[in-house]
Amino acid sequence: MAVAIGYAVAIKRNSVYFIKFSKLINNLKQAHNEGTIEKKLKLYYKYKLLIIDEVGFNEISELESKLFFQLVDMRYEKRSTIITSNITFEKWPQILGNDEMITKAILDRLLHHSYLFNITGPSYRIKDKLKYNTKKSEES
Repeated sequence: MAVAIGYAVAIKRNSVYFIKFSKLINNLKQAHNEGTIEKKLKLYYKYKLLIIDEVGFNEISELESKLFFQLVDMRYEKRSTIITSNITFEKWPQILGNDEMITKAILDRLLHHSYLFNITGPSYRIKDKLKYNTKKSEES
């Protein structure tokens, strides 16, 4: 769904950037270590829509959480951001460096003007595979 929204936004000649959360965090940390964090944050700020995919698959450090907060805060109320995650908000402190304050600040900004979509049910990616395997076993 996030990719489809991104595509629709791009068709209307708006800038869109898609990135996996782990890669985003690695890029922010590398920029911090090189002293170019402001430049990197401005790069991600310039996009009308930033899609951050798979938040929660990797836990990040307290420093990385603070860098992520800087990006979220910079974009807050100025640019659109889509976050995809399979982790409930209650578990986000574990993902974000076990820092309750940073987690609350990030979620506060992300959720303030947001639309939430909770998608449940079988995986869309493997639905056809499951149908095929079920038919095969019924035929046997």
